[in-house]
Amino acid sequence: MDDQVRGARSLGLRAQALHSGLSSEQRVQNLDSFAKGRLQLLYVTPERFKKEEFLEVAKSVPVALLAVDEAHCISQWGHDFRPDYSRIGEFRALLGNPPTLALTATATPQVQKDILASLRLEGAESFVTGFARSNLALNVHEVMGWDEKIRAIVGLRHQQEGPAITYFSLIQSLQKASQELARLGLRHLIYHGDLPAQVRRDQQKEFYGSDSALLLATPAFGLGVDKANIRLLIHAEISGSIESYYQEVGRAGRDGLLSQAHMLFDQDDVPIQMEFIKWANPDPEFVRRVFYLIQDNALRVQQEGVDFLREQMNFYNRRDFRVETSINILEREGCLKVDEERAKGRGFRWTAAQAPGPDFLSNAAVEARLKTQNQKLLGVLQFAQMESGCRMQAVLDYFGESGSGECGICDLCNNRRLLPLP
Repeated sequence: MDDQVRGARSLGLRAQALHSGLSSEQRVQNLDSFAKGRLQLLYVTPERFKKEEFLEVAKSVPVALLAVDEAHCISQWGHDFRPDYSRIGEFRALLGNPPTLALTATATPQVQKDILASLRLEGAESFVTGFARSNLALNVHEVMGWDEKIRAIVGLRHQQEGPAITYFSLIQSLQKASQELARLGLRHLIYHGDLPAQVRRDQQKEFYGSDSALLLATPAFGLGVDKANIRLLIHAEISGSIESYYQEVGRAGRDGLLSQAHMLFDQDDVPIQMEFIKWANPDPEFVRRVFYLIQDNALRVQQEGVDFLREQMNFYNRRDFRVETSINILEREGCLKVDEERAKGRGFRWTAAQAPGPDFLSNAAVEARLKTQNQKLLGVLQFAQMESGCRMQAVLDYFGESGSGECGICDLCNNRRLLPLP
């Protein structure tokens, strides 16, 4: 959001943001400016609407436009569904149903329809301006094992000058790669969700200001990325869907100049994505158990937080985030509420509100979402294993857009199936 604010101000707009990274004094000041009509643009997350002090101000201000960025997060069929995004339709009604613009770079026809329905935009239409990127060369290289990945990253980096991003699905994979690249003398920056906020800001600032930096990142470095001259983008581990893959590679070449995107495809990475899908979709009984643990052990949960819940649910896999997902679901459904006093600290901020009712979730809905996400992963595998055709055309087909023939710059169009390592 800070980057978006800077961009808006550079265009002469009076813009501010509200987010947890600001000091309490700055948040109060920005909210006051919004309340008094001094701003033309205010950037917030959907979670901000759950805070009474903000919602009361928002309802009192005549909002001329509600713009929803990354709108695919609204749809339960999107690749990055977030429960609070799904409530924007409710928030829109509370604001008096202002004119609304929903934007995303990655939405299939099904997701587009779901977005409009969720936002309660009856009769509205979706407009696609085109998914094709004529300056983006898509390449896939099959690798086996960690050593080949490191050699590929080093080789590609030496071949391509300019700013570069290498994406990893796992923080531990990123850290391992960082150690190897440092040992080989390849300077780089890192960005992931476990870093302190100030470190993330410093790394991001250095990357944005550089014409040659290599950044190792998880998808946490994603929304709002707007650096025009990224020349190289590498996926060291496969994405879970064509949507997330194409959204990430789309951060390269925004200045219109030729840029390279390379996926390093290792069959052993597929189970990681399958685990992500499983952990992101806990069954209803699991979610209920999490609720009653929170309700019946309020003091221990307040003291020990998610660690206590994980221990009671008898699992210790670091990649298993079913507890966190369950909390989000329970909050969305009104079963948990945020304690505002606790939210000011760093502890567990939820308390039990009301037990899940008999119609809470359904196994059928969970199974349907699991099926959809596994089909999306299958789409990535089919894309990675293509032996003929055009990769850009395959992406356009996925999004239901007819292309204009072969791109002429992907590895298949150029018959380059093997990675030229030094």
